[in-house]
This record gives sequence, C-alpha cells and structure tokens, in this order.
Amino acid sequence: MKRATTEWVAKAEGDWKVARREVGVSRPVWDAVCFHAQQCAEKYIKAVLEENGIAFPKTHDLVLLVDSSGKLLSQLLLQREALAHLSTVGIVARYPGSTSDRQSAKEALRMAREVRSVGRAVLGLVERR
Repeated sequence: MKRATTEWVAKAEGDWKVARREVGVSRPVWDAVCFHAQQCAEKYIKAVLEENGIAFPKTHDLVLLVDSSGKLLSQLLLQREALAHLSTVGIVARYPGSTSDRQSAKEALRMAREVRSVGRAVLGLVERR
C-alpha cells in the first residue's frame, strides 16, 4: 500500500475512534460525532482513490468523491442519498445555526461504518474492532 494511502487510513481510523468514543460518554457532543463520522468516510474514500492513482479535488462532497472512483466503490453508489446527508451533517455540525441530535449522529455513524467497511475491503485491510 502507498505511504499516502496508509496515512489517509490512519487519519480515518482516528476519526472513527473519536466518533465512537464520543457516543459512549455520558453527555455526547452530537455535532462532534457527526463531524468525525463524515471525516472518517471522506478519508476512507480518499484512501481508495489515492491507492488507485485517481486524482480528487479538495472537497468534502462524499457523492462527488465516490463518483470519482469509477467502479471501485460501486457498493456505495446505491447509497448516494445517505452519502449526501452525511456530507451535509458533517459540514453544518461545525458552524453556528445548526445542532446535531442523537438521531443524526446515529445515521452518520451507520453510514461512516458502511463506507469504512467498503473502503477497508477494497484496500484489502483486515477488519479491526
């Protein structure tokens, strides 16, 4: 695996760890869960693109990134609506005027889990708990 790919995966795993840890605390910050879930998904998609030599723009748009993958992430193509939603909640969670709730965080984590699973499979990584 390319060094840059390994770095994307490490960053994605850090976001995954933070999102899951935050859910487990007594008073979770739902915005943080949504943000880190989106970041985990984004970085796994970028890891797949990097590993396969596919250039990608600086963007947080998960649908655009998945579309850039051709057929590499075909399992995610049917999840366009959920990917678009994750892109949105991950971005708006960072700014005043919007607050995430438990349900948004649950949906964000579910989609991040799916992207993480597909990304790891495409990259040939053994699943870790």
